[in-house]
Amino acid sequence: MEINGIAHIQITAGRYEIAREFYRKLLPFMGLKQVMDDAAGYYCVGGRTGVLISPPAPEHEGERFVQRRVGLHHVCFRARSREDVDEAHAFIRELGATIIRAPQEDSWAPGYYSILFEDPDGVRLEINFVPGKGVFDTEEKTVKLVEPRKPA
Repeated sequence: MEINGIAHIQITAGRYEIAREFYRKLLPFMGLKQVMDDAAGYYCVGGRTGVLISPPAPEHEGERFVQRRVGLHHVCFRARSREDVDEAHAFIRELGATIIRAPQEDSWAPGYYSILFEDPDGVRLEINFVPGKGVFDTEEKTVKLVEPRKPA
């Protein structure tokens, strides 16, 4: 078997109404099309990717995401060009989102270029561009995980 990508990612928002408004702007900007928007969730699909934002159980209302807890660390969306990453940076600034790291090159793969930011509940989101074959364009096929740099 060989998978064909990730069908969808579901993020439970601690402050659903605020998160839904954020994602109502961000996901269409990235080219995803809305297929659901109701009390059960906000769901968009595009680029072989689905993203669903859903409300929390009542006992978790208002909680914030903790990145280093067990579970999700961050979500990274792949852009088609460096210019797309730069355009996303400008748009995300307009949204007033917390930007952890402005667009920059990194050593994950040759030409790796990305921005890291947070949604209203603190879920870390990344948009990156990697030219060519990415990590498969190097001699070493093992990616070493490191802690992200702290904001300046």
